[in-house]
Amino acid sequence: MQWWAPLIVVYLSTCLEAIQHHRKALYPNAYRIKRGTYSLINPTFQRSMEDVNLLFEILLAGMQIQDGDHTMFIPDEELASMSSVKKLEVICEDVLPRKLTEIRRLTAELAQRGRPLSQEDFERTVLTLVYSAQTVARVGDQRQREAWTDSVTELFKAIQKDLRLSI
Repeated sequence: MQWWAPLIVVYLSTCLEAIQHHRKALYPNAYRIKRGTYSLINPTFQRSMEDVNLLFEILLAGMQIQDGDHTMFIPDEELASMSSVKKLEVICEDVLPRKLTEIRRLTAELAQRGRPLSQEDFERTVLTLVYSAQTVARVGDQRQREAWTDSVTELFKAIQKDLRLSI
């Protein structure tokens, strides 16, 4: 065995741990779904172009992401009844950050990133932006509204930055 082999092993394991930690740091709830189904660990809605179009259609139909027991509501019953919407429901209910402090942590992490987001993290960031924008419309307190507006702005900047990095 070469003298440098243990150093390489330590270096590679450190890099692997840092990559895994950094990836989990953005949306940690994606790796611990409450429903206990293995297939729902790290769920992603968009796997094909049809899924992308479906998500766009759902958002245009007026999908609402709210706090409470049933957090996702799609006014179009036909869209809401589709089986593929189940994963979107899991993402909205179990993965997305809902508290302002969680969203601020997320935006701070996103601001420091120097590489493009994964497809899953990009999808979750867009959905978090949707949730935050809808929350701004519901909040009555002026200070809370300003705080949520700042979060919406930061999420938008993060998405814009990611799109520039991906080109």
